[in-house]
Amino acid sequence: MTDMLSFMKARVFTVLLALALLGASCTTNEAGPSTTAAEEIASSSTTAADEMETSTTVAATTAAPTAALGTTAPAALEDSYNGLPVGFTDDGYPYLGAPDAPVSLIEFSDYLCPFCGRHATQTNPRLIERYAASGQVSFVFRDFPLAELHPTAPSGHAAALCITEQGAALFWAMHDELFARQGEWASLPDNSGFLAGIAEEIGADLDAYQACVGSGKTLPIVDERVAEGRQLGFSGTPGFQIVDNRTDEVFELVGAQPVETFVAALDSVIAGDAPVTTDPPEEKPDLPYWAHEDGLAPDPDRPGYNLAGDAYRGDTDAELVVIEISDFQCPFCQRHTLETQPALDEQYVDTGEVTWVFKHLPLQIHPQALAAATAAECAGDQQAFWEMHDLLFERIDDWAVEPPDAALVDLAGELGLEEDRFTSCLGSRTALERVVEDIYDTSGIFGSTPTFVVLYDGWATVIDGARPFEEFVAAFEELTGE
Repeated sequence: MTDMLSFMKARVFTVLLALALLGASCTTNEAGPSTTAAEEIASSSTTAADEMETSTTVAATTAAPTAALGTTAPAALEDSYNGLPVGFTDDGYPYLGAPDAPVSLIEFSDYLCPFCGRHATQTNPRLIERYAASGQVSFVFRDFPLAELHPTAPSGHAAALCITEQGAALFWAMHDELFARQGEWASLPDNSGFLAGIAEEIGADLDAYQACVGSGKTLPIVDERVAEGRQLGFSGTPGFQIVDNRTDEVFELVGAQPVETFVAALDSVIAGDAPVTTDPPEEKPDLPYWAHEDGLAPDPDRPGYNLAGDAYRGDTDAELVVIEISDFQCPFCQRHTLETQPALDEQYVDTGEVTWVFKHLPLQIHPQALAAATAAECAGDQQAFWEMHDLLFERIDDWAVEPPDAALVDLAGELGLEEDRFTSCLGSRTALERVVEDIYDTSGIFGSTPTFVVLYDGWATVIDGARPFEEFVAAFEELTGE
């Protein structure tokens, strides 16, 4: 469950827990991809935190020889990719780099894990350039999709295994595309067309690919490899084994670590030494004002709102903060509010364990959503934001009409609000501008709703989509270390 942690970077955060439950999110373009908030929020700097633990590390194992671990050194050269040797180990795992390299870096990964994506697109290319071309390290990939977090990831791994039948070079091309275009297929309920499109783009024989996928023969292999990874002690992604092929000694490295951590560990093993087990210094990200403790502080002049201008409920002294980015006309946001939120309120918000904050992101595909968000802000001026929030989600069909204003005024009347004051607010720019500020805050980072930013002690995880209650619990426990 550790894959649910996506830690923020300079601009906002690094994710990605981009987690989309079989399409359970509203996107800015009905036909387009949903954005994974992990990498979008981040800038160039990375944190030392990983999705498995906030401290790391590098630990020697006393396991059996490499062959018993299923991480044998690469076998004979079969092909090349980007000018580097590629092939398959004796155990059938794809490798890149010299087959007789003294050291192997074995990666246990999930194509839809945002941190695995970050490693694959940012860190691994630098390691390959440094070590593969020189023949010092071979890079081995092992399938470890976490279906409980990414339900459609196993099919991506099964598709990639079908590509292996057509050669190692095509596999690595598929591998790179799946990670590079993670945001395009993370929330697809049926990714078969997307995967076939990638296979065709990289030059695979599409008929052979489709025959393999249709047979279903690679899915059990994916399951077996996940089971093998768990037997080796891996529970989250990405995870790594550094294998000294000269001695069969194996060291473990946990999480999407900075490139410097890999360099230090690999250099030590190449030199014949054991990596030093150290906890990297915490480099907490620079959070935007609306996610920073200063912005989250209560506004003394506006009850129920914080200094960043966002409505909240719960104890503001709570160590856990959840910022919900939502759209009142989004059916997945509605599902979360009506089905999942009551349990979260009962167990966490009402007990003072979580402060729950709401930010608006009305999407263009929902034409009345902007007016509804404005109505919620107008209700907030009369200390009834959350009452209007609940009513808007309960009665979408009543106000999602054109024009929506009369229906929204009727809802205000049901709540006992001052009608003239509410109507005047709805027609002014004051409340609208608050919504626009939220759009500016979030639209460049998040492309789908609902999205939840979970904050704890300066770290964050992003939960994407209408997720089950249990996944929120798992994210809370992982972030707090409970």
